[in-house]
Amino acid sequence: MTCEPGESVGAFLCQAGQMLRAAAIENPRLEARLLLAHAMGSTTEALLRDPRAAVPPDALPRFRTALDQRLAHLPMARILGVAGFWTLELEVGAETLIPRADSETLIEAALEAGIVPRRILDLGTGTGCLLLAALAEFPHAWGLGLDLRPEATRLAARNALRNGLAGRARFLAGDWAAALAGRFDLILSNPPYIESAAIPGLMPEVARHEPASALDGGPDGLAAYRLILRDLPRLLAPGGLAILELGQGQGGAVSALARAEGLAVKGLKPDLGGIGRALILELSEKAVGGMESSV
Repeated sequence: MTCEPGESVGAFLCQAGQMLRAAAIENPRLEARLLLAHAMGSTTEALLRDPRAAVPPDALPRFRTALDQRLAHLPMARILGVAGFWTLELEVGAETLIPRADSETLIEAALEAGIVPRRILDLGTGTGCLLLAALAEFPHAWGLGLDLRPEATRLAARNALRNGLAGRARFLAGDWAAALAGRFDLILSNPPYIESAAIPGLMPEVARHEPASALDGGPDGLAAYRLILRDLPRLLAPGGLAILELGQGQGGAVSALARAEGLAVKGLKPDLGGIGRALILELSEKAVGGMESSV
C-alpha cells in the first residue's frame, strides 16, 4: 500500500505502520496510533476521528524519537512510561519487569478461591502490580511488597499512590522473605523462572530490555522457587493460600518442591493461552497439625 504524502495524522500513521510492520512489530497500525497519540498528548480515538488533521510541528520530534525506539524493539510500555494491569495503570521503569496479562491469572485464582485475606504478601513485587491488584479487590486487606532492588520498591510505592492504595500498602527492600516474620493470608509471587541459557533467545523486547534479575531463574529456572518455598510454611497462615506464577511446563517440578517443604498443592490455574500459570498452594494437614500442637 502506498501512503499519501503530507503531514496529516493519516499520512504519518500510514508511514509509521509500514515501518513497524517491516521491523516485525506485531499490531503495527495500533502501535503507530499509540505512538502518535503519545507524542501529541492526544488519544487514539481522537486520531481516528480526524485523520486529515495536521500533526503539530512540536509533536514531530517526540513522535520520531518514539518511533525509532519502537523500531529498535524497546517495549511500548517503556516508551509510554505506563502499563495497564488488571484495573490499574502503573508506572514502569527499567528496574522492573513490565506487567503482563498472564500474571493477572494469579489475581483471578485468588478471587475464585473465595478467601477474604487481611494480610497480603507479594514477594518480588517489581511495579507492585500483584499486590496492588489484590488490594483493589480486597478492600479490607493490608499488604506488604518486597523486592531486592530499592529502586523497584520506590516505584511500587509511587504506583500505590497513583492508584489510591498507598494507605494500605508498604514496600520494603529485602532478599525474598529471609527477614520477614509473621503470617499472611495470601502470598503472591512472580519470581524469575527463565532458564539462564534460554534468555538470549527470547524476543528482543524481553531479552534486551527487561532486567535480567527479573528473568533469570538459574540453570533449571527453579532457583527462586527453592528459596521462596523454603519460607512459605512459616509465613502462610492456616487457611491461607500462596499463589505462584510459573513458566510453561514448570507445574510438576515446582509442585514437587512445594510438597517437599510441607505444602499441599490445591490447584494449577491456566492462563488464557492454556498454559498452567498460577500454582495454588496451602499448608498441608500435617503442617497445620504441627502448628496447633505447638500452641
